[in-house]
Amino acid sequence: MILLGFYKGYYHNFFLSVLFYAVKHSPVWVLPIVTANIINYVTDRVEGATQLILMNAGLLVFLLLLNIPMNYLHMHFRASAVRDVEAGLRATLVHKIQTMSILSEKDIASGRLQSKIIRDVEAIETLSDQIFVSFMNIILNVTVALAVTVSKSRVVFVFFLMMVPLSAVLVYLFKKPIKAHNQRFRKEVEKTSARVSEMVELVPVTRAHALEEEEIRRMRERVMQIAEEGYHLDMIQTNFGAVSWACFQIFQVVCLVFTAMLALRSIIKTGDVVLYQSYFTTIVAQVTAMLNLLPTISKGLESVNSIGEVIEVEDVEDDEGKIVMEELRGEYDFENVSFTYPRAGRPVIRELNLHVSAGQTVAFVGESGAGKTTIMNMLIGFILPTGGRLKIDGIPIDELGLRSYRRFLAVVPQSTALFSGSIRDNILYGMSGVTEETLERVVRESGLAGVIEKLPAGLDTDVGEHGDRLSGGQKQRISIARALIRDPRVIILDEATSALDAISEREVSGALENMSEARTTFIVAHKLATVRRADLIVVMRDGRVAEKGTFEELMSLKGYFYNMEVSLG
Repeated sequence: MILLGFYKGYYHNFFLSVLFYAVKHSPVWVLPIVTANIINYVTDRVEGATQLILMNAGLLVFLLLLNIPMNYLHMHFRASAVRDVEAGLRATLVHKIQTMSILSEKDIASGRLQSKIIRDVEAIETLSDQIFVSFMNIILNVTVALAVTVSKSRVVFVFFLMMVPLSAVLVYLFKKPIKAHNQRFRKEVEKTSARVSEMVELVPVTRAHALEEEEIRRMRERVMQIAEEGYHLDMIQTNFGAVSWACFQIFQVVCLVFTAMLALRSIIKTGDVVLYQSYFTTIVAQVTAMLNLLPTISKGLESVNSIGEVIEVEDVEDDEGKIVMEELRGEYDFENVSFTYPRAGRPVIRELNLHVSAGQTVAFVGESGAGKTTIMNMLIGFILPTGGRLKIDGIPIDELGLRSYRRFLAVVPQSTALFSGSIRDNILYGMSGVTEETLERVVRESGLAGVIEKLPAGLDTDVGEHGDRLSGGQKQRISIARALIRDPRVIILDEATSALDAISEREVSGALENMSEARTTFIVAHKLATVRRADLIVVMRDGRVAEKGTFEELMSLKGYFYNMEVSLG
């Protein structure tokens, strides 16, 4: 039913495809009748045999020529539906990934998501071909063969039906093990896809610590596990095919003997032996094809379930009915806010109370694991409080349309995310109508001007995959430029200058300071120079606010902040 739902709106395509298939495939059904007729005309010496033979042959030739245009129409309607749905499924998965909550997205490894978008959709496309084309082909062939047979001899028709129980037994014996092996094989492929993605990203770390052999060993174990599961799957499918083929070939021999005996007793005509043998061969071939489809169908249905894991995720960002923000002042209120990650034993944020005025700069400091990044994710709307309320301009965040809210944000994370393309493309990502003058100003303010001047292609220099052709500091400055060009109302800086050298940091810090004027700014930083400029410093410890105040106030307390010389010095 899920698969049928994918093709809603395309049912007429498959109806027309089956119709044209029936016409183009008709010579296969007519040939046994024509052959039997010609043999009977010859053996019975009927009057006008020559004319009848030519008429039968002419009909067959006409149907054979008709095959060409009918085959084109059959493929046109089938392929247009299947390819449209294939593209639609991939687009739906991408849309779902972009709209599901950050926590749900992180629960599924990126390599598994890639496998679902590429491999599983391809398996569903193959399944669609098998069900909507091959399966229809089987039904049509068997129906025509049985219809002609029952119209000519009920005895032979009953004999044909004797093979049905054998088919049912074969399906029953092989269905469960094939499904189980397909499921295990699919999961191993997804795990390996995720592991390969991690391996590629960690190549510099692996090489730097001389762990190449260890990584090769681990990946060899993984690919050998896939090979083992694939081998078991191949063998059970091989056994299934061999057993079914042998059984049905024996039935064909029995059919030939059975119809020959009927002809000897004059119960059927001599030419009808060929007709029944041809149709029985057709039925055997179609039933064998149907049984051989079982592994493909099982694999395809497993992929349907795999894609369903993403499509059926209910934890998505839904802005329907939410308040659309037309402007943002940048006033925030944390009212007894707590947050606990799913399946976590203890809260990461505990009873946080904090008021941030519009235009204020607030710095969060503290040890790793104190909850600073969690607060930043909450400010962006990636996660929502599990206790208490976070209000933005007086509106609870769970009542806001987050997409409209985020239009006013600029986020500069510690780990810079760049995509393949030019520096210009990365800075202007999601922006349109930006003038060259504005772009040049942003390049200067972000400290990129010196970098751009040294590059042969300037702003049009390709950054490589994930920005691998640039240094960490260069990537960070591109990220800052991307934030500057958005002219945001709220700025979120998660250790934005951590990858910069001292000179670059001074250049960028000045730009960030200018950008922060009249804008609400949240900073996570471990450097004294960055924290000193904040209007309010919040010291986090074990998910709670340990201290808060200006730099001078906290230094005078000589408490946690004063003693954080390792983090801040």
